[in-house]
This record gives sequence, C-alpha cells and structure tokens, in this order.
Amino acid sequence: MGCLRIRFYAELNDFLTPKRRQVEFGVPFAAGATIKDIVESCNVPHTEVDLILVNGRSVDFEYAPQDGDRVSVYPVFESFDITPVVHLRPAPLRETKFVLDVHLGKLAGLLRLLGFDTVYCNSVTDAELARVSVEERRILLTRDRGILKRSRVTHGYYVRESNPRRQAAEVVRRFDLRGQLKPYTRCMRCNGLLQPTPKAEVLDRLEPLTKLYYNEFHQCTSCRQVYWQGSHFEALRQFVDEIANSQTASPAESTF
Repeated sequence: MGCLRIRFYAELNDFLTPKRRQVEFGVPFAAGATIKDIVESCNVPHTEVDLILVNGRSVDFEYAPQDGDRVSVYPVFESFDITPVVHLRPAPLRETKFVLDVHLGKLAGLLRLLGFDTVYCNSVTDAELARVSVEERRILLTRDRGILKRSRVTHGYYVRESNPRRQAAEVVRRFDLRGQLKPYTRCMRCNGLLQPTPKAEVLDRLEPLTKLYYNEFHQCTSCRQVYWQGSHFEALRQFVDEIANSQTASPAESTF
C-alpha cells in the first residue's frame, strides 16, 4: 500500500467532489495499481485525460505509481497538438463523427443540423456504444461517466450541459468545430445526406399550403424525408448563426 498526491486541472475538476477541486489531495493505492486505475478511482474517465505528469515527467496510463509521487492530470487538448510531450490517447479524430448515448436524442438532431455525422439510437447498450465508437472511429458523447471508463473507448466526452442547445454549443466549443460546420446538409431524423429535389418529385407528399407557398425542397437520400424552409426554419437558422458567429458558442436557451 502506498499514497500519492494528485491534482486535476481545468474541466477535469467537474468530476471531483467540491473539496477536491483545484487542490492537491492524497490518494492511497494498492500494489499493482496503474495510474489509470487511480485517475478513474477519482471518478475521472480516462477519455477525458490527455497528459499526466508524475514528479514533472510525462507518463502513460500503465505507469506504476510509487509511494510519495506527485501527480498532475490535464484534460484533452483536442484543439492543438501536445505530441512532443506525451499523448495518452490516439490522435484526435480530425474527421469528426459522433455516436451519442440514449439520453442525448435532441443533441443528435442539432449536431446533424450543423452537418456532423451523428449516430444515435434510443435503445442501445453501453457495450454497443463502445463498439461503434471504436470500430467507426466516432467520438462517444454521453451523460454517463461509466461508459467512458470502458477500457476500449479511446475518444469520448462527458457532456456537462443539460439543455440541448447549450449541449451543442459545448460540443462545438470543446472540439473546436466552428470551421467544420456544414449546416443543412444532413437529415435531422436519420443522419442521411440531403440533396436538392425538384418540387414535382415530392408534390404528392406536400400539404396544400406548402404546395402553394414553397418551391425549393431537399430530400434525405436515406429515409426520403422532405425538407423546405417553412415557418420553423428561422429558429433553426438563428441557432446555426449563433453557433457559427459566437466566440463562446453558447447561444441562449430556447426550444424549437
């Protein structure tokens, strides 16, 4: 049995009890424990960590701690490269794709609205989420810390906000995605790609007033859902504009 001193930095403090935030504290450990075990015993998922310094030296997750070690733990640097120091995880997924847990259905729709390839199903197991994340190289977004502690998950993020609009802003800000926005290119329902469609091809599926007042349509290449700039579009456009133009990317709370 040994004991080390550890401190977590920046947003990693979100996972700690109030008394442990922004301060160094002691953690006992048993023989055979790794630094990854100790980090996760503090309730911090390994997917949130990108750099660990022990006595000022960078280490990987398999480091065997020694009695009296002083440990500093830093969050994921998704926006810039710290490879010359040590990257604990595989390289950032620059082809940004997501898979979301069952609690984030509204967020899935908003990410699709912004143009991001986003997998979501409201009845899927944690094991299946982890599999999809790894095999399809998708960032796993979740409100369940336990999923992110699964050893096979390499790219994941715990969403702090509870309001869907703020969740979307948080994700865009966290992964520095404003330069990757491609709004109105994906189906909010199924994630398929949208393509322009002649009005004549969808005329039999339109309501009388829609036939009368609208002439430009898009259709999902997967589920065939039809889209046009109806009365709801102004709220969607306002949301997209706020995300695209705001330095803080935190649009005001509202519903669509």
